[in-house]
Amino acid sequence: MKALHALGHALSVSASMTWQILWALVFGFILSAVVQAVVRRSTIVKRLGDERPSALLRATGFGAASSSCSYAAVALARALFRRGASFTAAMVFEIASTNLVVELGVILAVLVGWQFTLGEFVGGPIMIVLVAVGFRLLLRRQLLDEARAQSEQGLSGSMEGHAAMDMSIGEDGSLWHRLRSRKALTSVSHLYVMEWAAVLRDIVIGLLIAGAIAAWVPTRFWQHFFAADHPLLSKIWGPIIGPVVSLLSFVCSVGNVPLAAVLWNAGISFGGVISFLLADLIILPILVIYRKYYGTRMMLFILGTFYVTMVLAGYAVELLFSVLGLVPTERNARVGEITIQWNYTTYLNIVALLATAVFVVRFVRTDGVPMLRMMGGEAEHQHS
Repeated sequence: MKALHALGHALSVSASMTWQILWALVFGFILSAVVQAVVRRSTIVKRLGDERPSALLRATGFGAASSSCSYAAVALARALFRRGASFTAAMVFEIASTNLVVELGVILAVLVGWQFTLGEFVGGPIMIVLVAVGFRLLLRRQLLDEARAQSEQGLSGSMEGHAAMDMSIGEDGSLWHRLRSRKALTSVSHLYVMEWAAVLRDIVIGLLIAGAIAAWVPTRFWQHFFAADHPLLSKIWGPIIGPVVSLLSFVCSVGNVPLAAVLWNAGISFGGVISFLLADLIILPILVIYRKYYGTRMMLFILGTFYVTMVLAGYAVELLFSVLGLVPTERNARVGEITIQWNYTTYLNIVALLATAVFVVRFVRTDGVPMLRMMGGEAEHQHS
């Protein structure tokens, strides 16, 4: 009976977090789908051919307007690299497409607090700058040539089909005119459903892990683990251990947010939360994909460079926000069992579910279902 009660408690916490962030997920994915509908993949490739600051700035912008699925981002970065984009620009695109997307910011604000959204959107660019500098100083031509030769073998990773699909609506006419068309509705509905299909597994796993940790792991354990009783040590230790926890959690993208909320309540430092969130691109399954795409040596180079820059970005955000007085003083992330009431969350969830129903119907009626079978397939399967 105790085991069943513990399981029920964990599932209840997971369900409560799901209810709290549902509308944020839906509206975030809708906005992301709209942005992706007006940005052509061919345009991205043409503008990422070198490592100048302007190209890296464009890579950041295109990444922020792209998919939030970490697996699709990694596959698309490899595709960009193979089509002529510089390796640094491809990696910058990859970082931005999982850490600077609107849905991640919205969910962070709802579940943990607006300071964490701001921290993520400050920490992401800091990491990008550090990665660009690190690659310029440390990445040798021989290693890059080895990675390019390995990438040309075309070994499949995950979400290859999803990464190859270009569902943009073209560039003819004004933006408002294009978004009002029936083609735009179809494109947005396809992008919306495909985004959900790409990240749903990570979101569910993240919610279940967060619910289990919140329900089963004593807070005192985490407080000891994160050195919460020693403020200075906690600020030093948090950004170091945050990426390690993420690496071992097997959860990426927006699925990390519920666990970030649990860790914040449990005592990890503010900078530790930021470095944890930035580390979705070095979880173990993605490291395996890097090895397939670029070879073992480049995988280790990416792991080392990303880890160091994540830690440094966490320190930078912690220091900057402490100076500005923006580090939250209360550990009151919305984790725990709640009673569903007629409040703004319920109303927004109803609207979100109705919008989802509209997009799903449009998706099904416009031959979207066969695309779901192609999401994990070879990159040659493309859809316009």
